[in-house]
Amino acid sequence: MQDIVNAINGIIWSPALIYLCLAAGLFFSIMTRFMQVRHIKEMWRLLFTPNESSKGISSFQALAISLSGRVGTGNIAGVAAAIGFGGPGAVFWMWMVAFLGAATAYVESTLAQIYKEEDGDQFRGGPAYYFEKAMGQKWFAIIFAIATILACGVLMPGIQSNSIGIAVATAFGDGEMVNTGMGLISSAKITTGTLICIALAFIIFGGVKRIAMVAQIIVPFMALAYIVIALVIVALNIEQLPGIIGMIVGDAFTPMAGIGAAIGWGVKRGVYSNEAGQGTGPHAAAASNVSHPAQQGFVQAFSIYVDTLFVCSATAFMILITGAYNVHSPTDGYLIQNLGADIAANSPAFTQLAIESTLPSLGKPFIAFALFFFSFTTILAYYYIAETNVSYIRRSIKLPGMMGVLKVALLASVFYGTVKTADLAWGLGDIGVGLMAWLNIIGILIIFFMARPAMKALKDYEEQKNNKVDEYTFDPEKLGIKNAHYWVKRLAKNKK
Repeated sequence: MQDIVNAINGIIWSPALIYLCLAAGLFFSIMTRFMQVRHIKEMWRLLFTPNESSKGISSFQALAISLSGRVGTGNIAGVAAAIGFGGPGAVFWMWMVAFLGAATAYVESTLAQIYKEEDGDQFRGGPAYYFEKAMGQKWFAIIFAIATILACGVLMPGIQSNSIGIAVATAFGDGEMVNTGMGLISSAKITTGTLICIALAFIIFGGVKRIAMVAQIIVPFMALAYIVIALVIVALNIEQLPGIIGMIVGDAFTPMAGIGAAIGWGVKRGVYSNEAGQGTGPHAAAASNVSHPAQQGFVQAFSIYVDTLFVCSATAFMILITGAYNVHSPTDGYLIQNLGADIAANSPAFTQLAIESTLPSLGKPFIAFALFFFSFTTILAYYYIAETNVSYIRRSIKLPGMMGVLKVALLASVFYGTVKTADLAWGLGDIGVGLMAWLNIIGILIIFFMARPAMKALKDYEEQKNNKVDEYTFDPEKLGIKNAHYWVKRLAKNKK
């Protein structure tokens, strides 16, 4: 199974996808005139603008849901894997894909807002919706929806729960080994998997409002606590910081593991962590109630900074400044070995040991605690994304019980991921991320050259901002944007 998964990943995560992610980010950065720099002040202002409605969630809640998907095990175990297989220089490429990816996040999230729909008591939207309406290619939209349901409903949740299981076992011990149909499994992981599934079931049966309420409380609190711990560790080793930054930048271009490995692992884990271009963030963006589509595009662009430049950097500095890492050779053995060979790079162990070395007896339980909440909220975000795409497919294919099947499949994936090996879980997750990234980036580039709707929205918003309007409005027909049915109806209703 592991060999098959590795072979598929070798095809999906070829250098072509690595450079497509970077090139798309650079392209959209240039086309938007680096909006991720020009509009930082506006991003911050919009974050705290109260705009929740009976059908939509607030911009902050949408940010919290999307950050739930972004801030997860990728920020802890994913950064460790990037360093462990790509060297310290991989961190630089994570920063690059975040900076450039913020523009990609603006584009995809603005598209999600432009082409969103009302579905009962909530908004629905995302790549499948904008592929159908902006590209006019429903077959492409259905392929993306199926790939997303498979990725977010089955393949990727196991990565999150796997890291929780490993972190709990590392912090509190494996307990007794139990002989099951899946082999010998520690009782600690069985108990952890069961508790996660019970808590998940309670929340996912409550809909997007309940998911948003949980996310907006947990995500900011845990992200802040995590960053504070990282700042304490850096402060206690502050004399090493200039050398660490120099090592990250230096190894990015002449890295110990080969420049291809540094770029490859940095971009792969960067895309997995911040999800820019992957197509997951737009689902939460579409659920927000805003007065102009560009506003949620700005908020989602800012979430890339929070994820990678803050949380991922916190992990990287903790690991590198304490020397709690190994770097695997591209062929065999290690280029750097500071830890035992039994410490897996695809796990939260590097981060746990980094904190433990500076703050004894805190590292293992703190990371177990942080990972539980980070990963748990990520699984919630995955469920919401998968649910949105099931809802999209149900418009064309009327199969009873689709939502119920999704819930059961996700819970089964979470339990299986908790008790199985890390390499297999990450391999399956990478397949899901790669499929979505290929489809979404190609799709938003085609939409750009067909109609440029996200660019038109940006220009329109900037003009209204410069004119200091009292209330922003969005008229898609005036801008030459077709099929933005929700906004046409909203504008007509407001004129009455």
